[in-house]
Amino acid sequence: MRRTPRVRPRATRATRLFPCAAALVAAAGLSQFAAPAAPHAAAATAAAVCDGTGADAADAADAADAGARKPAGGPSGKDPNAVDATRARAMQADLDERLARLGSAHVPLAAVPTTVPVYVHVIHSGEAGRLAQGAVDAQIDHLNATYGGQGEGNTDTRFHFELASIDWTDNAGWYNGVTPGSAAEKAMKQALHRGDQGTLNLYTAHLGQSLLGWATFPNAYRSDPADDGVVVLDASLPGGSATHYDQGNTATHETGHWLGLFHTFQGGCLGPGDYVDDTPPERSAAYGCPEGRHTCAGPGLDPIHNFMDYSYDSCMTQFTPGQAQRMANAWAAYRS
Repeated sequence: MRRTPRVRPRATRATRLFPCAAALVAAAGLSQFAAPAAPHAAAATAAAVCDGTGADAADAADAADAGARKPAGGPSGKDPNAVDATRARAMQADLDERLARLGSAHVPLAAVPTTVPVYVHVIHSGEAGRLAQGAVDAQIDHLNATYGGQGEGNTDTRFHFELASIDWTDNAGWYNGVTPGSAAEKAMKQALHRGDQGTLNLYTAHLGQSLLGWATFPNAYRSDPADDGVVVLDASLPGGSATHYDQGNTATHETGHWLGLFHTFQGGCLGPGDYVDDTPPERSAAYGCPEGRHTCAGPGLDPIHNFMDYSYDSCMTQFTPGQAQRMANAWAAYRS
């Protein structure tokens, strides 16, 4: 966000119970990032009561079924892998358990930035999608700017990204319309994945379903190491042709998931939301740059300027200190 609003403490939000739901589900590890052609209208604030909790269960459903963030001209539709409240709670329980084994609920932020090696895999079909070295360099620079605290209201997360290598793969079957969970994605990753849990594999291609990108969460590495990484639309890199999404923030957003962050609208107006204390609650994803949007009761405007919302690239400027802490916790628990 362009300014840091004074928000209601997350402890207040945490006093609300989770939405009415069945037992915990197994925590899986995929998150996707896509959007409609036009800004989404602001949703109404919470009102109904779920089993006496004082919170609107529809908030969580709205957030879980958020319209996918897609490039201009793409069809609208919901995120096919949104994290619902039960899955988020299971993922949080796993993180808490791992942190407990480390003897701390919070890992101190590193005095020296944690360096993350990045292997970039450029998938192309002939000249289509064959990104130049300069485009990749610009994306790495943008990751370091956004994670290094540059931008209005931003926080230095203490993560630094270092390009380890770039490879180019001419494969039309992988390039044209690859989607999460597809045979093409599996083959691509099994052939190209490099490094270990602390290495970021970044793939670029012309994605299917009008998606801008998707990422695996850190807890998923142990079950499928080769799947680990981030996939982004080639046109979303800095200077690309994805209108409103051409400044590199798709990779910033998806890397946030890779480092353990949920969307800012996770859980809607219900606590604990995205499990970060200093991001205001938000009933549903923001599209465009709707200044002054306020979809949940109480203080704190919606965090439309946060990298983990669905806003235009030009609107995204911020990680919060709480998000930096969560990424540090997830790194210590899963990636160090």
